[in-house]
Amino acid sequence: MIKNSLKQRWAEGGKTINAWLSIGNTFTAEIMAEQGYDSVTIDLQHGALDYSSALPMIQAMRASGTVPMARVPWNEPGIIMKLLDAGAYGIICPMVNSRAEAEAFVSSLRYPPKGLRSYGPTRVAFAAGPNYGAEANDEILAFAMIETAQAMANLEAIVTTPGIDAIYVGPSDLTIGLTEGRLPAGFDREETEIIDAIKTILAATHRAGKKAALHCGRPDYAIRALEWGFDMVTVGSDARLLAAAAADSVKRVREGMPGAAGGSAAAVTGAQTYEMSFKA
Repeated sequence: MIKNSLKQRWAEGGKTINAWLSIGNTFTAEIMAEQGYDSVTIDLQHGALDYSSALPMIQAMRASGTVPMARVPWNEPGIIMKLLDAGAYGIICPMVNSRAEAEAFVSSLRYPPKGLRSYGPTRVAFAAGPNYGAEANDEILAFAMIETAQAMANLEAIVTTPGIDAIYVGPSDLTIGLTEGRLPAGFDREETEIIDAIKTILAATHRAGKKAALHCGRPDYAIRALEWGFDMVTVGSDARLLAAAAADSVKRVREGMPGAAGGSAAAVTGAQTYEMSFKA
């Protein structure tokens, strides 16, 4: 079986950069996979796509050598197993709130005796190379998302769950959950109480010998997260990067229009629309 290069990089003490795909398109997936990310995650929870889009996207990424991963819509065995059979080397599971939920998630990822995953590696048996069934349990990564007040209350129990390889912090849900909606959702938090919570998750994860990942919006914040000690950062997404490039190009042209006094106002509107996308 082809080895999981994320695990290899982490074992060597390295940090990794993850990309995010929310557009259900093979060409977009292929382009993103060729940009040098260590891994690329297809978002089936909030992305505009489903399994029928995800499988060919995983196929399109294969030539790049990047590690294909997926965030599932929910902690449900069927979709977890199907995405693994499609070729995902890592699964990010949202809203893991207890040890029991973490154990159920792990069970869906592992073949017996470590779990209850059904054997039928339809595509991955070809894409991952020989001996997949015997080696998959050691190569597939299980990311449990910590993003609610309940999960924070059960933090130690979740991070110490056998079979959980990494914790993935979702700052948007974490913020609205911990503050009961007092603060709006969004990435790249600057509030002391949220940063403290993020660092608490990081410390607990490392004490348990697991890896920690943080979802970021901007490169500068991702660098801060790596400096704090995170092992993996997600920075940007296909949709947001497309919006950023489009907004910037329109802004530059409008600002340069001869005698276009109203152009700058239109450019500002476009820039604000893009900025708001990081707060959604």
